[in-house]
Amino acid sequence: MSINPNIAEVVSLLGETSRASILTSLMDGRFHTASELAFMAGITPQTASFHLSKLVEGHLVNVEKHGRHRYYQLANEEVARILESLLTISPPPEVRSFKQSSQVKLIREARTCYDHLAGKLGVNLTESMVDAGYLKKEEKEFEVTPKGEQFFTDFGINLDELKRKRRSFSHACLDWSERHHHLAGALGHELLSHLFDLGWIVRVPSIRAVKVTDKGKVGFKQVFYLHV
Repeated sequence: MSINPNIAEVVSLLGETSRASILTSLMDGRFHTASELAFMAGITPQTASFHLSKLVEGHLVNVEKHGRHRYYQLANEEVARILESLLTISPPPEVRSFKQSSQVKLIREARTCYDHLAGKLGVNLTESMVDAGYLKKEEKEFEVTPKGEQFFTDFGINLDELKRKRRSFSHACLDWSERHHHLAGALGHELLSHLFDLGWIVRVPSIRAVKVTDKGKVGFKQVFYLHV
């Protein structure tokens, strides 16, 4: 009898196409109903509910009940990191329509990776902060420099408050589409939230892509010297 954790049980959950699609859709970090996830995965709500119950039992997804409705979200940041790692070694999807081609392009340009910014925009934003001396790459972490502490404070981000959170502060997450690291952790999450609050980025409906607004194009150029 094996005394090791049952990897096969987790692999079986990930190995089913519809469940994999549901998990990928939940990579936006938000809560979704079974009907919403069914639409994203291209399956019936009944089928989605069946798969979601399996994912909840496997501790990959959490569910919250509000009245007659149930809302689903990835269990935690660690599950998201594992999924992102799997995406880096997964073959690209077979593009069968112009709509799918457009969605794939949007996902690669800018998207949410659980609760932080990813894609080309996420990587370029991280690299711009490294080049400016605000962040310093240390193996699997990004270290905020003294110059960076002043920058984030001026930008409206409270670093002291973030450091008190019970989670990683600024780890490096490998971007599956760009094959470079982007900023994650509590700082990555706060930066993403702040960009939404500023109106620099907005969500793209139905997929976990985000797009830069006209206001954002000006802001990224002025603050981060990024042309987007």
